[in-house]
Amino acid sequence: MIIQPANRTKGVSEYYFSRKLREIEAMNRTGEKVINLGIGSPDMAPAPKVVRKLVEGAENPDNHAYQSYKGIPELREAFAAWYRKYYRVALDPATEIQPLAGSKEGILLLSLAFLNRGDKVLVPNPGYPTYSSATLLAEAEAVPFDLKEENGWKPDFEALEAMDLTGVKMMWVNYPNMPTGARADKELYKQLVVFGLKHRILICNDNPYSFILNDDHLSILEIEGAKECCVELNSLSKAHNMAGWRIGMIAGDKEVVGNLLKVKSNMDSGMFRPMQLAAAEALMLNDTWYQQLNEEYRRRKHLAGEIFDALGAEYDPDSGGMFLWGKIGSRWENGEKLSDDLLQKARVFITPGFIFGSNGENYIRISLCAKREVLKKALERIKKALNAEQLKHGSSC
Repeated sequence: MIIQPANRTKGVSEYYFSRKLREIEAMNRTGEKVINLGIGSPDMAPAPKVVRKLVEGAENPDNHAYQSYKGIPELREAFAAWYRKYYRVALDPATEIQPLAGSKEGILLLSLAFLNRGDKVLVPNPGYPTYSSATLLAEAEAVPFDLKEENGWKPDFEALEAMDLTGVKMMWVNYPNMPTGARADKELYKQLVVFGLKHRILICNDNPYSFILNDDHLSILEIEGAKECCVELNSLSKAHNMAGWRIGMIAGDKEVVGNLLKVKSNMDSGMFRPMQLAAAEALMLNDTWYQQLNEEYRRRKHLAGEIFDALGAEYDPDSGGMFLWGKIGSRWENGEKLSDDLLQKARVFITPGFIFGSNGENYIRISLCAKREVLKKALERIKKALNAEQLKHGSSC
């Protein structure tokens, strides 16, 4: 290459799943197809009326022009109504909501809009790797804070207060938590608001899992004073089976939203109007949609639990979100070794917890985005591989 890449890319590596998918694809070419229980990409379809709305919009010749960077009024108003109905939060659709190309886009946009070189960002360990990579791309410093099982995977505020918070400008939190499935409560959100106001830190709450196996829909913006120090990201990817559509949003104080728009408006030219109209339709689905969705996820979660039982992994059967998080037994050195063993010997891929941070080293994660028959087949393969291993060594493990 005749030129060197930007310094901001030096601390960012290729996403783990990108590398692993190449390995799985190579294995698929040489033998029995691997069952992938790794990535949380919903395998079910959006509601039929949502798809029809997209088709109708695409058939209208007036809908193919550039769109407003702010999103169409119908979508912003639908997001506002959704937040009012389920989260008890009043938002001004004109100034306090910004549609996004998925909430993942918002993580980088927030970072570019508010971070300077040398600023610091509190990121959870374990946590979504993009929080750290977006921080590094903005040439800021990611400062991990511990989430531990003994604390219910919630921040230890005494430990946070004991840290050197000089230069900390942002903090990322995410509940129901990915990868652990831990839920938030209002008391946690109150503590976060107090912490953010006290230290003048922008609390960024990533909230895409609040409808998945979670009946208590919470928003940090419901807490008094939250808009002074908090923003929230949300998405249609999980709760509406629209991951590939790339439709999300950010909500918060109009100045925060306005500064994010400064960056966004220089990066794209607006979202396809028919997609926005269909997204607004999705946000108006009634409670039956969410109930049926979660009935299926509950059945899948039970099967994922059977896989963990076979592996001797401990897990919380009451966790939320679209993953099941388990602590490995003594047989394996760590979660990565278990994951690699299953991939090679059972041709089943389960995500090792280390990719989410050092506190996930002895954990594994199963995605519930696989049909029940696939989960059952994975369980059969794993039991067969475990039995073969026991016979090989002449004893149970």
